[in-house]
This record gives sequence, structure tokens and C-alpha cells, in this order.
Amino acid sequence: MKTLNDWLAHLETAHSSGLIDMGLARTDEVKQRMQLNPECPVVVVAGTNGKGSVCAFLTQIYKQAGFKVGTLTSPHLLRFNERIAINGEPVDDEAIVASFERIEEARGEISLTYFEFNTLAAVDIFMRENVDVMILEVGLGGRLDAVNVFDADCAVVTSIDLDHQSFLGDTVEQVGFEKAGVFRSGKPAICGQNPPPESLRRHAEAIGAQLLLAGRDFGFSRLEQQQWSFHFHPQAPDFSDGLMRNRNALPVPALRGAYQLGNAACALAVIECLNAELPIDIGAIKRGLLLVSNPGRFQVLPGRPLVILDVGHNPHAARALRQGLMALPFAEKRIAVFSMLADKDMDAVIEIVKDQFDEWYLAPLALPRGQSAQVQAQKLEAHGIGHVHCLKNVVAAYHAALAGASENDRITVFGSFHTVAEVMAAQQQG
Repeated sequence: MKTLNDWLAHLETAHSSGLIDMGLARTDEVKQRMQLNPECPVVVVAGTNGKGSVCAFLTQIYKQAGFKVGTLTSPHLLRFNERIAINGEPVDDEAIVASFERIEEARGEISLTYFEFNTLAAVDIFMRENVDVMILEVGLGGRLDAVNVFDADCAVVTSIDLDHQSFLGDTVEQVGFEKAGVFRSGKPAICGQNPPPESLRRHAEAIGAQLLLAGRDFGFSRLEQQQWSFHFHPQAPDFSDGLMRNRNALPVPALRGAYQLGNAACALAVIECLNAELPIDIGAIKRGLLLVSNPGRFQVLPGRPLVILDVGHNPHAARALRQGLMALPFAEKRIAVFSMLADKDMDAVIEIVKDQFDEWYLAPLALPRGQSAQVQAQKLEAHGIGHVHCLKNVVAAYHAALAGASENDRITVFGSFHTVAEVMAAQQQG
């Protein structure tokens, strides 16, 4: 019998078209064969950045309200099991292997990618666990992502910016259309960006989705004494509920960064939209905001020097990272531990954050899409950046940064999920 590691190694090479193969027909056919038709509410979360945080807020708030929550996220940082969680806890190897075997039996001659197996396994496990709500994070885009074979009772698009251009297009309007593909007729469609791309707005209108825009239909206000309030006041003409509600004196979320209030507001808009089926009290919301966890998203580690882990890997995320760093207390020396994949817009990211660092430690990522520390150093030099050190791997770069830092300095590890994951794994090993 295959172990989970055996299965994952197999899935990385099994599909004839590689790891990414956009389209729904194959996944939908296997879904039908397995009769994966959820009866509980399904929330689908898409967006360039912020997806994982919105999923984390929803998971913790629904859990605090006493509901059983199934959450699909990607990618993972340390273990594949992180992708499929019940009440925020990764499911065990045995559950995933059993589900993979059911998928293998059902698929017959149909070839499925790694992510398609992952998506079908999550919903299969959630149905067997009789969860009360499923929260499914889109892997790439929306319209052609495997998650989109499941109809959302409420869909979210957190933000729209350029990333994965080879799959989603090289304009924001093209990306907006791809992400709007998760919307459904007659169902709430929440957008955390206002104004949204016209393509997203037009698609919502064309299919009769109930488009709810940040700043128009819901929003937040910062209050004094570390509190904020959420307002839900749908202006959308097709929103039949007519509900208006304020949630006042909310605690600042445990997730760091000012931008997290926008993500929290998107999550609370979902909660209002599904309140008839999944009623939530204010206590569950407050507990959820305080207990939420999403490792690697502007995560501040305890101790000194101050160390921040951030998986940001595109210009939109870089702007959020810069905003978060600027809000932190003064640091004598600001150090970057950095590595990015070759297919990302490294030049734009560097230009956005370069004023936040005095010294850079670079390393390659041992992946086909990785690039050498020397190539990355050349890019930094082209942006007028000096004080650059090249190391053999990310862990060596991190240890060198620690060795060269005083307790009043600050180290930020960023550039990719893989960069952060390597540092996290090294910390766990002591």
C-alpha cells in the first residue's frame, strides 16, 4: 500500500501535461463519478493575495461558533496535510491516502493533476466528516481552477493584480475575468477591491450574481484603543436580504499588517451573507479574530532580533509587506533574507521594497524555477542596491543574517512560499 509520500511523488509526474493543466472537464467527470455534491454551504475564495488570510479568518470564526469546518488551502509550507484541514487541524495521512485511492479507482482512464487530486480529496474527506461548511481556496485564477467544479454558495475575490500571467493574462482586466469565474448566478459575490476590474463587474452582472463591493456594500472603520468596526449595508440592487448590520468594538486581528482588516472585512461579509444557514454571534467573531493563525503572512517571531516571515512573491504582496514594515518600531539595521522564483516579477518587487532594507542575504531555491544567488544579486545591483551577500541556500543565508545581526536589528525573510518554508523547517529542527 502506498504511503502519502509515495502518492505525492507519483502525482508530481503522473499527469501527462505536467503539474498545471487548466480546465474543468476532467475534474468534473471524476467529481460526478464520486458523487461529490456537498449539501452544506460552500465558500470559494479567489484573489491575487489575501486568499489564505480570508480562509483563516472564516475557519477560526466558524470554529469558535461551534461549526465543523473543512478548509482547503494551498500551497503548504511544511506538510502536504496542511492543505486539507478540519477545524484548522491538518487531517492525517491515512485519511488522505484513503481518499486518493477512491479517486484513483473512480478516475479510470482520466488523467488528473496533483492539484486536482488534492481538491477532490479535500471535498471527499469533508463530506465523509460531515462538516457544516466548506471553505475552498482557489489555487490559480478561478474560472478554470479545479475548485470551480464546486458551486459556491458565497464566492470571494479578495484582490486582483498581475501574477501567473502565462495562465491568467497580462492585464488586470483579463485576470479579473478569470477570478470572476467563481461567481454563481443568484449567489453573493464579494469583491475586496473597489473599484473592481470592469471585466469582473460585467461578468457578475451578466450571470446575475449578487456583487458586494468593499467600500460600497461593506467596510470597516478603525477606532481608538486597538478596536475597529465592521459595517454591512448592501447597496447591490439584487441583494434580496436587505440586511444592514454593524459589528462594533471588534479586536484587532491576530494576523499582523494593516491590510488584514480588509481581509477580515471580506470574511465578515461572507458570514453576514450565510448568516441564515450558519448563524454567528459577536463572541465567536471576537474570539475568531483573536485566535486566527496563518503562518508565513507577515508572521512576527518571538525574541530578538525581530524576525518576520512573509510569503509575498508578487508586486501586490510587496506593497503590503512594505506597508507592514513601515508600521513597525525603529530597527537599527534592516536585513532581508530573500529568494524568488525566476518566473516572478522580481524587478517590480525589489523596486517596491528596496528602501526598507540596508543589507541583503540571497540564496537559490532548489527548484526547476529557482535562480542562482548571483543572478538575483545582479538584479539588486541594477536597482542600485549594495551590501549584498550570496549564500549556498536559504538556511545558510538565514543563519548568516542572524550571526550578523544585533538584538536591535530586524530580519525579514520573504520572496516565496519556498523561502519561508525552508526557514520554518530549519527552526523546527532546532
